[in-house]
Amino acid sequence: MTAVRLRNARTCPCGLPQPYDACCGRFHRGSAAPTAELLMRSRYAAFAVGDEAYLQETWHPSTRPRHRSLDPEDRWTGLEVLGGSGGGLLESTGTVEFRAHRTNRGRSDVVHENSRFVREDGRWSYVGPA
Repeated sequence: MTAVRLRNARTCPCGLPQPYDACCGRFHRGSAAPTAELLMRSRYAAFAVGDEAYLQETWHPSTRPRHRSLDPEDRWTGLEVLGGSGGGLLESTGTVEFRAHRTNRGRSDVVHENSRFVREDGRWSYVGPA
């Protein structure tokens, strides 16, 4: 699935009831996500639309891999946000627990993580599992 195709979708892949362009698409185009949860949702949407550059850009430099390759067979099918701590508009750290559902070659899988985020210079970034 490509970003171009999603622009016509009714809702963003992240699960919020907004069109992709008005939701995670704006972050993928360069706007800063205001909270850790919105960054996490936008990263999930980046997996769904195949935006490898955004995933690298929003990964904290201290833990970022040199290269991240997405599997073109992955189909991201749903996101559940289970909770979190911190990560608000006036905070500099936070965690978000989620379940990300996907299928690959007919097999279903769930990625369950409690992720850690930091905000530096007004931008949130993903650090890794908490």
